[in-house]
Amino acid sequence: MKEVVISPAMLVEARDKAAEMGQLRNSIIRGAGNIAGFIGEAIAQQVLGGELTNTYDYDLVLLSGKTVDVKTKQTSVKPLDSYMCSVAAFNTTQECDYYCFVRVKNDFTVGWYLGLCSKEWFYKEATFMAKGTVDPDNNYVVRSDCYNLAIHKLPVS
Repeated sequence: MKEVVISPAMLVEARDKAAEMGQLRNSIIRGAGNIAGFIGEAIAQQVLGGELTNTYDYDLVLLSGKTVDVKTKQTSVKPLDSYMCSVAAFNTTQECDYYCFVRVKNDFTVGWYLGLCSKEWFYKEATFMAKGTVDPDNNYVVRSDCYNLAIHKLPVS
């Protein structure tokens, strides 16, 4: 896990992109996470390099040409290794090579790069959770069908 301080420039750019984009269809929290999502993409680019592209299928193209979709969650605290990395079930058809997982603190002061894994590996290792299910690991009621994997299970990257 790598901690990244969110600069004022990162925050301004994320707010501008979020305003331009508006609310996405199927948004679990009705667009409220857009700023955090764009900050997550900036954090991933800072750690991994590459070029931000922000398509439906992926957000980042690495120097190798491999594509990365960044999955960001907001948090009030530094994440523990037992916290979950999630991919919504309706996003499983995205054409990307890797998933990158990021957490962003609610006050947008800091974020954490959690790790990177291939899309195929993720679905082999993750657990499917249906909407309304209580996750036995943390008692969280799942808001939308998704696949979950604990941070500590991500490959070291």
